[in-house]
This record gives sequence, structure tokens and C-alpha cells, in this order.
Amino acid sequence: MSLIAAALGRIAAPERRTMAVACGAHILHDGYTDLLYVLLPLWQAQFGLGYAEVGLLRALYVGAMAGFQIPAGAIAERFGGPLVLGLGTALAGIGYLIAGASIGFAMLLGALVIGGLGSGVQHPIGAHLVSQAFSGARSRQALAGYNFSGDLGKMVFPAATAWLLTVMDWRSATTVIGIVGLCAAVAILAARGLPGRDTVVEKAADNPETTEAVPSGHGFSLLLSIAMIDSATRMGFLTFLPFLLQMKGADLPTIGIALTLIFTGGAVGKLVCGWLGTRLGVVGATWVTEGLTAAGILALLPLPLFAGLAVLLLIGAALNGTSSVLYGTVPELVATERRQRAFSIFYTGGVGAGALSPVLYGMVSDLLSVPVMMVLIAGVVLTTLPLVWGLRPALRKIAAR
Repeated sequence: MSLIAAALGRIAAPERRTMAVACGAHILHDGYTDLLYVLLPLWQAQFGLGYAEVGLLRALYVGAMAGFQIPAGAIAERFGGPLVLGLGTALAGIGYLIAGASIGFAMLLGALVIGGLGSGVQHPIGAHLVSQAFSGARSRQALAGYNFSGDLGKMVFPAATAWLLTVMDWRSATTVIGIVGLCAAVAILAARGLPGRDTVVEKAADNPETTEAVPSGHGFSLLLSIAMIDSATRMGFLTFLPFLLQMKGADLPTIGIALTLIFTGGAVGKLVCGWLGTRLGVVGATWVTEGLTAAGILALLPLPLFAGLAVLLLIGAALNGTSSVLYGTVPELVATERRQRAFSIFYTGGVGAGALSPVLYGMVSDLLSVPVMMVLIAGVVLTTLPLVWGLRPALRKIAAR
């Protein structure tokens, strides 16, 4: 958080306000998504759910969020990003309020669909607002900071929810969580002066560096493919890491420590790799991060438990760091007036691939084994290397302008 605060102190007030709103929304919505892991066991006991029904709760929230990202981007183009972001945040908060009042499984399902739809606005609109406010290399670094803020939400909200559950029942805790969302929505709507629908053209005209972005459909398609493979790798690895650690003799507290190491490394990796992208370029930085991801996974397999834990910080940094490099490249490959929709497509593709990959990798684990499946994940992530190499022509066009 101090790194983001330091960065905010060095930029102009309008840009600082944009970053504060976009990062704050990212913290909230990513936190909303991951705190479900804390609530699912309680809902299972409350409503007598089977594991398939528990899985359905998670799938509906993430599915609604992924499915609404492209429509949210289109709506924002018409009515303005800050307005839609504020209303979506309010809808997400209302979803949690309804969840807290749920009297049955069906009502809970509906509440999570509403919450997921509300959270679907955040990624495309928040990233677009940041890319509008900053140009050139500053855009890449700002997007890295924005991307990092989501990891803060992943760490803070589940922990805060767990603490709330020690002092109140789950219905009261969920109601408090919903109220936090409504308060955040009010703050976002109060900051409506952020760049939105009416200022895009004006800002582009005033900023030649922004207007010269190359609208390369081929380049963006390659970037999207890389992002989907990267997201599928991350979700597949994280889903089955606990099972791999159990094979090495880990108990539940040790698995918790392992996940903390992964997420801590991931948060640092997003910031470091955003900086790395400005130094090495997207091709060089992606080769480094994806190569380290594959090497780290393969190195983890034969190591004993505690030696393996030491590798997890590096794996987390590489595993999550690639996303900062990729997100920061979207504004370079897409013309200004198309960025809102491009970010919507980009995030939807990533979330969709991440949702599907655990199912596919789980089938491989059932047929073969978890270690063999991990080798497959390491092999699949290396397919990004020739894809990112294919980005060079589009990136050269940008450099020539």
C-alpha cells in the first residue's frame, strides 16, 4: 500500500484521484470475489449443501462477473465509466446484503448472481480509466499499480471477514460487507469528475502520444491468447497446489502458509514485473516471467515440503507478475476509442479461461496424477513464448511512431 501511496504523491491531482478511485474499486471487488472462500463452508452447513451446490455458488458469482464485463464496457462507453463503476459497486454491495438475508439456497444463488454482475464492471472500467489518465510508459506503470491493488483486496477482505465471523454471525458479517460496498459506491459517484465518456476524445486530441496507439487486431488477439493461457496456468496451479503439498506431508496450517507465500510473492511480482516491462519490453519481460513460472513448477515437484515452500515466493511473483506486463500492453495495441471494449474482452477472456482450467486440469489429475498434471501446466505455459514473440511486428509499429 505504501508503494501505491508513494506513487500517488508524485502525480497530478486529477491523475491521483483517478488512481485512488480505480485502485479502491479494485481492492473492494477482488476482495468481494475472494472472501467467498471464507463464507462457503458456513453456507454449506447453514443450507445443507452438497459439494456440487457449493461449487455452483462460486461458479455463478464468477460466471456472472465474467459474462457482464463486455456489456459493462459497452454501457460505460454510452453513459460514462465512473457512473457505471459506482452503480455496479452499489449492485455488488446489494448482492451481499441480499445474501445476508437469504432464507434458502435459491435466494442465495440469486444474491450471488447480482453481486457478480455488480463486480463485472470493475476490471474493464477501472483499467480503462487508468489508461486514459496516464500515457506512454506511465500508463504501463500505473496499470501495474492498479493491478497490484487487487491483490491487496485478496489479502485484506478474506482476513477481515474471518475476523468479523469471530465477533458476529455470518448474516451480520455479510450485511456489514454489503454496507461497505454501498459506502464505496457513494465515494465513487462523488468523484464523477474522473475522465469518462465525454472526455475521451478531448484527452486524446490533447495528447498525441495517446492518439497514436496502433489499432492492431492481430496484435491484440495474440495478447489475449497469451493472457488466457497465463490465467489458466495461474488458476490451475493454485487449485491443485494444496493437493500436491498434501502428497509431500503438509497439514492444513502449512497449506495456509504456502498460499500466503504465493499471494505475497504475487503481489510483489505485479509491481516488480510492471517495472520490468518498461525496462525489457513486453517480449523480454514475458519470456522471463513465464520461463520462471515453468521452471519454478518443475523445481517444486521433486523438492521436499519445506524446501518447496521456499520456492513458492518466486513462483508467486512469476505466476502473477506476467499479468501486469500484459495489462499494460493493451493501451499500446488498441486505439483510444476502442480501449473500453478491448479491456472488457481482455478481462473476460482471462477470467473465463481461469474458470475453465481447473475443470480440465482436474480431469487430467483423475486420469493420471497431480504431479503429471503439474508437468502439463508447466508445458502449457511455455506455449506463450512463441506467441509473445509474434507480437514483435505490432510492437515495432508502436516504437516507430
